[in-house]
Amino acid sequence: MLTTTRRAALLLSALLALLGSLLAAPAQAAAPSYVALGDSYSSGTGTRSYIADGTSCQRSTLAYPSLIAAASGYALNFRACSGATVPDVTNTQLSALTSATNYVTISVGGNDAGFADVLTECAKPGWMSSCDARINTAQAFINNTLPSRLNTLYASIRSRAPYAKVVVVGYPRIFNGEDCNAMTWFSPAEETRLNQTADLLNSRLGAAASAAGFSFGNPTSRFVGHAVCDDAEWINGLSNPVSESYHPKGVGHSSGYTPTVSPLLTGTSVAVSARVRADASSGASQQASLQRTYADADRSIRPKSFVAPDLSSPQARRAARRAGIDLDRFIARSQRR
Repeated sequence: MLTTTRRAALLLSALLALLGSLLAAPAQAAAPSYVALGDSYSSGTGTRSYIADGTSCQRSTLAYPSLIAAASGYALNFRACSGATVPDVTNTQLSALTSATNYVTISVGGNDAGFADVLTECAKPGWMSSCDARINTAQAFINNTLPSRLNTLYASIRSRAPYAKVVVVGYPRIFNGEDCNAMTWFSPAEETRLNQTADLLNSRLGAAASAAGFSFGNPTSRFVGHAVCDDAEWINGLSNPVSESYHPKGVGHSSGYTPTVSPLLTGTSVAVSARVRADASSGASQQASLQRTYADADRSIRPKSFVAPDLSSPQARRAARRAGIDLDRFIARSQRR
């Protein structure tokens, strides 16, 4: 029979062995912190599936930030919001950054240049459109005003997240030179100029990113052959609801944006598998709960959406009369396209 002293010694020995094994085991590291900033091209507008976070930000688990975070095991704070401009990012999103933030992505600038309004104008028939003038205004803004705003924003990001890997993300060319959608009238020349404007915006984003010491993810080449009206279309044309129009579909995020951004952010190209999609989707409720804590701030962001041409408006009637257009016949012919 064991003596009391012997039992106590054995118990102490067992406890010490257990304590030793616990101390020897590696500590569970916290998941790297990833903050996704920006506008609708980061939030996932166009994917038609959004988390229920009480805002109009249209954040999707099909968007590249969710896919990259799920594949890489990152703790995502998904602050990107549809409609966001540089001031919106500054006022409502940068508070998510801290010295502990490991990774940051950001796409912003398109709304500052008024790209939704430019598309709205250029989609009208030529006889009622001021497309070239709107493009000229947007290009002047991109050249003359946007760079200083980006420099200030990027400096703020670096100040708030001094140790983070930061990737600035650009915009794809939307058009392929044809317009296959009923009730829009983008001419080939207009589509060329609109694509050139996207290229100009990317050039300014890339230059500002380089000056800040950030990486730049240019999605242009990935989307070649996948524009609106291409056979393998990764970007929505005129859509219902109209807010989905001229934004990347889910496949645009998984096959276009994710392989563009992930190597720059993580060092590895993320392949979006069914498992990655499932893991991203499984985090929807948790992400929605997190984003609800920012909902009051997010409601200050005004959605920017393409508006389909309205040929029944008094403006259209006046323009048709000035151009000598039989508007009723024009509408009937357009609907048969």
